[in-house]
Amino acid sequence: MTDPSTVVIRNPRSGDGKRTQQAAKIARNRGYDVLDTSSGTETIALAAEAATRAERVVACGGDGTLNKTVQGVIKSEQLDAVSLGVIPAGTGNDFADNIGIRGIKHAFEVIESGEERHLDLGIANSQPFLNSCVGGLTAESSSRTSRDLKRRLGVLAYVLTTLSTMRSFEGLELRISVGPDADPVWTGSALMVLIGNGRRFPGERMRQANMEDGLVNVVIVEDVPAIDYFSKGAADTLLRRGGSHLTRIKSEHLTIQVDGLPVQFSLDGEMIDATKLTVDSHPGALRFLVGPSYDPSPPDGTQSKP
Repeated sequence: MTDPSTVVIRNPRSGDGKRTQQAAKIARNRGYDVLDTSSGTETIALAAEAATRAERVVACGGDGTLNKTVQGVIKSEQLDAVSLGVIPAGTGNDFADNIGIRGIKHAFEVIESGEERHLDLGIANSQPFLNSCVGGLTAESSSRTSRDLKRRLGVLAYVLTTLSTMRSFEGLELRISVGPDADPVWTGSALMVLIGNGRRFPGERMRQANMEDGLVNVVIVEDVPAIDYFSKGAADTLLRRGGSHLTRIKSEHLTIQVDGLPVQFSLDGEMIDATKLTVDSHPGALRFLVGPSYDPSPPDGTQSKP
């Protein structure tokens, strides 16, 4: 029996390769149309075609594969017509975790019977991000982290690369405003700027942000406190609430002006270079299948919208 209404866009090289193989077997046994992709460009093209004929388009891979799949659905102008899903077969799988999907088999349960929610979509310089947009130290670390290291160490690879990058990183000179043509609300030198759509960051008590409030969650890290980066919970210590080196903002619009050379920003792991970054939240743009532990109204852990 086939189910042509569900198309899976699969990255066979995601993660360690084993989970994506398991996912393909389950999907084909259920009659889903499984399309394998070998590049980001092909992922966009396959997702765009699938969105014109399927009721559900599901990304199988990591956050990067999911990002490209959504780009394809946007390209086909079918974002409001199809349901989206994700099978977590990548290294970190942050977005899947945030929407309550706990593994490969559980992902298929959600595809079959999960609740559909209208989730926000972040757009930065016309490029979408579902989970986070990060500029500065961690963005440079992401681009420098080798595929082999990610395969062997998982998300720990980014931490180790960050620690080595920190020794030479000089910081970013930024001007940040929260409205079109508005005066800056923050100006100065930053180690990194973290913009969350689907996630909160360490130090905010929980991973999942409110993904239906039409706002992005911004953390500006101005400097690094003297902490042991190899200790347990170092990330939570760095981003602990109330730290004098942190500024937190929530807004539906954000403009970041970079003084100097272009800076790398990581959108769900996809890298772009910019001297000006314009970020908007598109409320309820994604029709997404979520797991039972997803919380549509999590307790707020940041300051109010300016």
